[in-house]
Amino acid sequence: MPRDARRAQVLRIAQGLFATEGYHHVSMDDIADHAEVSKPVLYRHFPSKLDLYLAVVDQRGEDLLAAVELAVAPVVSGPVRPGEGRTVVADIVRAYVDFVEVAGESSSLLFESDVTRDAGVREHVERVTSEAARRIAEVLVDVTGVPAASAAMLAASMIAMTQAAATHRYRSPDGPGPAEAADLISRLAWGGVAGLIRSDFEYEDRPRMVDGPTA
Repeated sequence: MPRDARRAQVLRIAQGLFATEGYHHVSMDDIADHAEVSKPVLYRHFPSKLDLYLAVVDQRGEDLLAAVELAVAPVVSGPVRPGEGRTVVADIVRAYVDFVEVAGESSSLLFESDVTRDAGVREHVERVTSEAARRIAEVLVDVTGVPAASAAMLAASMIAMTQAAATHRYRSPDGPGPAEAADLISRLAWGGVAGLIRSDFEYEDRPRMVDGPTA
Protein backbone atom coordinates (compact mmCIF):
# COMPACT_ATOMS: atom_id res chain seq x y z
CA MET A 1 0.00 0.00 0.00
CA PRO A 2 1.38 3.49 -0.87
CA ARG A 3 2.67 5.49 2.11
CA ASP A 4 -0.06 8.17 1.94
CA ALA A 5 -2.80 5.56 1.70
CA ARG A 6 -1.36 3.65 4.64
CA ARG A 7 -1.18 6.82 6.72
CA ALA A 8 -4.80 7.65 5.89
CA GLN A 9 -5.84 4.12 6.86
CA VAL A 10 -4.06 4.37 10.22
CA LEU A 11 -5.64 7.77 10.89
CA ARG A 12 -9.11 6.42 10.10
CA ILE A 13 -8.71 3.42 12.39
CA ALA A 14 -7.11 5.44 15.20
CA GLN A 15 -9.89 7.99 14.95
CA GLY A 16 -12.53 5.31 15.51
CA LEU A 17 -10.67 3.76 18.43
CA PHE A 18 -9.90 7.04 20.17
CA ALA A 19 -13.50 8.19 19.74
CA THR A 20 -15.08 5.04 21.15
CA GLU A 21 -12.52 3.88 23.71
CA GLY A 22 -10.78 7.10 24.76
CA TYR A 23 -7.13 8.03 24.49
CA HIS A 24 -5.98 6.28 27.65
CA HIS A 25 -7.65 2.96 26.81
CA VAL A 26 -6.10 2.62 23.35
CA SER A 27 -2.51 1.47 22.82
CA MET A 28 -0.31 1.58 19.77
CA ASP A 29 -0.55 -2.23 19.79
CA ASP A 30 -4.35 -1.93 19.47
CA ILE A 31 -4.02 0.47 16.55
CA ALA A 32 -1.41 -1.67 14.81
CA ASP A 33 -3.57 -4.77 15.20
CA HIS A 34 -6.70 -3.09 13.85
CA ALA A 35 -4.77 -1.54 10.96
CA GLU A 36 -3.02 -4.86 10.28
CA VAL A 37 0.42 -3.26 10.25
CA SER A 38 3.52 -3.94 12.28
CA LYS A 39 4.49 -1.59 15.08
CA PRO A 40 7.66 -0.51 13.25
CA VAL A 41 5.51 0.52 10.27
CA LEU A 42 3.12 2.37 12.58
CA TYR A 43 5.96 4.22 14.30
CA ARG A 44 7.42 5.26 10.95
CA HIS A 45 4.22 7.21 10.35
CA PHE A 46 3.67 8.43 13.91
CA PRO A 47 6.52 8.54 16.47
CA SER A 48 4.14 8.22 19.44
CA LYS A 49 0.52 7.71 20.40
CA LEU A 50 0.23 11.39 21.24
CA ASP A 51 1.52 12.36 17.77
CA LEU A 52 -1.09 10.09 16.23
CA TYR A 53 -3.85 11.49 18.45
CA LEU A 54 -2.93 15.06 17.54
CA ALA A 55 -2.95 14.16 13.84
CA VAL A 56 -6.48 12.78 14.24
CA VAL A 57 -7.61 15.90 16.14
CA ASP A 58 -6.09 18.18 13.49
CA GLN A 59 -7.81 16.28 10.70
CA ARG A 60 -11.20 16.57 12.38
CA GLY A 61 -10.49 20.23 13.07
CA GLU A 62 -9.71 20.94 9.43
CA ASP A 63 -13.02 19.36 8.42
CA LEU A 64 -14.97 21.50 10.88
CA LEU A 65 -13.21 24.75 9.93
CA ALA A 66 -13.84 24.05 6.25
CA ALA A 67 -17.55 23.68 7.02
CA VAL A 68 -17.59 26.95 8.98
CA GLU A 69 -15.76 28.79 6.19
CA LEU A 70 -18.34 27.58 3.69
CA ALA A 71 -21.16 28.74 5.96
CA VAL A 72 -19.83 32.29 6.41
CA ALA A 73 -18.69 32.71 2.80
CA PRO A 74 -21.86 34.49 1.55
CA VAL A 75 -21.38 37.39 3.96
CA VAL A 76 -17.59 37.43 3.93
CA SER A 77 -17.40 37.64 0.13
CA GLY A 78 -19.99 40.33 -0.52
CA PRO A 79 -21.96 43.27 0.89
CA VAL A 80 -24.14 42.66 3.93
CA ARG A 81 -27.86 43.09 3.31
CA PRO A 82 -30.86 43.17 5.65
CA GLY A 83 -32.09 39.69 6.54
CA GLU A 84 -28.89 37.99 5.46
CA GLY A 85 -27.81 37.39 9.03
CA ARG A 86 -30.57 34.87 9.68
CA THR A 87 -29.52 32.76 6.71
CA VAL A 88 -25.87 32.82 7.74
CA VAL A 89 -26.68 31.85 11.34
CA ALA A 90 -28.76 28.95 10.01
CA ASP A 91 -25.88 27.91 7.72
CA ILE A 92 -23.41 27.96 10.63
CA VAL A 93 -25.72 25.82 12.75
CA ARG A 94 -26.25 23.40 9.87
CA ALA A 95 -22.47 23.18 9.38
CA TYR A 96 -22.06 21.93 12.95
CA VAL A 97 -25.01 19.55 12.76
CA ASP A 98 -23.78 18.09 9.46
CA PHE A 99 -20.23 17.82 10.80
CA VAL A 100 -21.40 15.75 13.77
CA GLU A 101 -23.63 13.60 11.55
CA VAL A 102 -20.65 12.73 9.33
CA ALA A 103 -17.96 12.57 12.02
CA GLY A 104 -20.11 10.62 14.46
CA GLU A 105 -18.44 9.95 17.79
CA SER A 106 -15.13 11.25 16.44
CA SER A 107 -16.59 14.75 16.83
CA SER A 108 -16.04 14.19 20.56
CA LEU A 109 -12.30 14.46 19.95
CA LEU A 110 -12.92 18.18 19.38
CA PHE A 111 -15.91 18.74 21.64
CA GLU A 112 -15.31 16.37 24.57
CA SER A 113 -11.68 15.25 24.44
CA ASP A 114 -10.57 13.24 27.47
CA VAL A 115 -6.98 14.45 27.06
CA THR A 116 -7.38 18.22 27.28
CA ARG A 117 -5.50 18.31 30.58
CA ASP A 118 -2.45 17.84 28.38
CA ALA A 119 -1.41 21.34 27.31
CA GLY A 120 -0.40 20.20 23.82
CA VAL A 121 -3.74 18.53 23.14
CA ARG A 122 -5.66 21.46 24.62
CA GLU A 123 -3.80 23.83 22.31
CA HIS A 124 -4.80 21.83 19.22
CA VAL A 125 -8.43 21.54 20.31
CA GLU A 126 -8.74 25.18 21.34
CA ARG A 127 -7.13 26.35 18.10
CA VAL A 128 -10.06 24.95 16.14
CA THR A 129 -12.66 26.47 18.46
CA SER A 130 -10.86 29.82 18.51
CA GLU A 131 -10.57 30.01 14.74
CA ALA A 132 -14.21 29.05 14.24
CA ALA A 133 -15.26 31.65 16.82
CA ARG A 134 -13.13 34.31 15.13
CA ARG A 135 -14.76 33.72 11.75
CA ILE A 136 -18.26 33.64 13.23
CA ALA A 137 -17.57 36.79 15.26
CA GLU A 138 -16.56 38.64 12.08
CA VAL A 139 -19.94 37.84 10.58
CA LEU A 140 -21.80 38.82 13.74
CA VAL A 141 -20.08 42.21 13.72
CA ASP A 142 -21.20 42.67 10.12
CA VAL A 143 -24.83 41.65 10.62
CA THR A 144 -25.53 43.17 14.05
CA GLY A 145 -23.21 46.15 14.49
CA VAL A 146 -22.19 45.01 17.99
CA PRO A 147 -18.57 45.71 19.03
CA ALA A 148 -15.96 43.08 18.23
CA ALA A 149 -15.50 42.05 21.86
CA SER A 150 -19.24 41.45 22.22
CA ALA A 151 -19.36 39.53 18.95
CA ALA A 152 -16.52 37.29 20.17
CA MET A 153 -18.51 36.38 23.29
CA LEU A 154 -21.64 35.76 21.22
CA ALA A 155 -19.70 33.53 18.81
CA ALA A 156 -18.29 31.46 21.67
CA SER A 157 -21.77 31.09 23.18
CA MET A 158 -23.29 30.13 19.85
CA ILE A 159 -20.61 27.50 19.25
CA ALA A 160 -21.04 25.97 22.71
CA MET A 161 -24.81 25.76 22.27
CA THR A 162 -24.62 24.37 18.75
CA GLN A 163 -21.96 21.78 19.57
CA ALA A 164 -23.96 20.49 22.52
CA ALA A 165 -27.23 20.41 20.60
CA ALA A 166 -25.70 18.74 17.53
CA THR A 167 -24.09 16.09 19.72
CA HIS A 168 -27.36 15.52 21.59
CA ARG A 169 -29.18 15.07 18.29
CA TYR A 170 -26.66 12.50 17.07
CA ARG A 171 -26.94 10.50 20.27
CA SER A 172 -30.75 10.69 20.39
CA PRO A 173 -31.96 8.68 17.37
CA ASP A 174 -35.57 8.93 18.53
CA GLY A 175 -35.45 12.74 18.57
CA PRO A 176 -35.62 15.24 15.70
CA GLY A 177 -33.74 14.40 12.51
CA PRO A 178 -30.73 16.46 11.39
CA ALA A 179 -32.74 18.91 9.28
CA GLU A 180 -35.36 19.52 11.96
CA ALA A 181 -32.69 19.82 14.66
CA ALA A 182 -30.71 22.33 12.60
CA ASP A 183 -33.89 24.38 12.07
CA LEU A 184 -34.75 24.36 15.79
CA ILE A 185 -31.23 25.32 16.88
CA SER A 186 -30.89 28.05 14.25
CA ARG A 187 -34.26 29.57 15.24
CA LEU A 188 -33.12 29.66 18.85
CA ALA A 189 -29.74 31.15 17.93
CA TRP A 190 -31.20 33.74 15.57
CA GLY A 191 -33.84 34.72 18.11
CA GLY A 192 -31.02 35.80 20.39
CA VAL A 193 -28.84 37.42 17.74
CA ALA A 194 -31.73 39.35 16.18
CA GLY A 195 -32.49 41.02 19.47
CA LEU A 196 -29.01 42.55 19.48
CA ILE A 197 -29.11 44.24 16.08
CA ARG A 198 -28.89 48.00 16.41
CA SER A 199 -31.95 49.79 15.10
CA ASP A 200 -29.75 52.37 13.35
CA PHE A 201 -27.38 49.83 11.80
CA GLU A 202 -26.72 50.25 8.06
CA TYR A 203 -25.96 47.12 6.03
CA GLU A 204 -25.68 47.71 2.31
CA ASP A 205 -22.50 49.77 2.08
CA ARG A 206 -20.49 48.29 4.93
CA PRO A 207 -16.93 47.33 3.88
CA ARG A 208 -15.90 43.70 3.92
CA MET A 209 -13.61 42.58 6.75
CA VAL A 210 -10.56 40.58 5.68
CA ASP A 211 -8.13 40.41 8.60
CA GLY A 212 -10.56 40.24 11.50
CA PRO A 213 -13.29 42.09 13.36
CA THR A 214 -12.99 45.68 14.45
CA ALA A 215 -15.07 47.62 16.92
